[in-house]
Amino acid sequence: MNKTRLEAFSDGVIAIIITIMVLEMKVPHGSDWQALAPLWPVLLSYVLSFVYVGIYWNNHHHLLHAVHKISGAVLWPNLHLLFWLSLMPFATGWMGENHFAPLPVAVYGGVLVMAALAWVLLQRALLCLPGANTGLAQALGRDWKGKVSPVIYLASIGLAFVHVGLSLAGYALVAALWLVPDRRIEHHLRHGE
Repeated sequence: MNKTRLEAFSDGVIAIIITIMVLEMKVPHGSDWQALAPLWPVLLSYVLSFVYVGIYWNNHHHLLHAVHKISGAVLWPNLHLLFWLSLMPFATGWMGENHFAPLPVAVYGGVLVMAALAWVLLQRALLCLPGANTGLAQALGRDWKGKVSPVIYLASIGLAFVHVGLSLAGYALVAALWLVPDRRIEHHLRHGE
């Protein structure tokens, strides 16, 4: 089947996720810098989550651009990914409102690790498509970032109960690894299939 509905639906859900996150931020009741000071955890949580949702949107776009058709078997893994991404506003708000308390930071990491696993399942579903070319498999390669990210997430979840700063640094590290769209797929698209 054609992939355009899947792309349009996914783009819409991701746009709503970002909208919900920004609407959850409350406007301060003062007009000076001191009024913003209590909001720094909320703003920092929002920035981190915005970057993550942006990374998923960007890489989702690249991944789907590399395939021409999809099957029904791709729809559920895609919905699975969107489910975990849809929990980002909740996890973001809980973490920011509670000034990076250990449990909300760990739950945030749980959402991140589940979204990463859902991403892997989506990739595998696309690779199993009838007539799927080996070009996509070659473009994905060994996917070292995809393998190391869940490990860092899991370590960061545990670190949330030891040192929240180290936990957040782990989440930021994974975001930094993925900030640039997957160049393997871009290379695949540039040089043919």
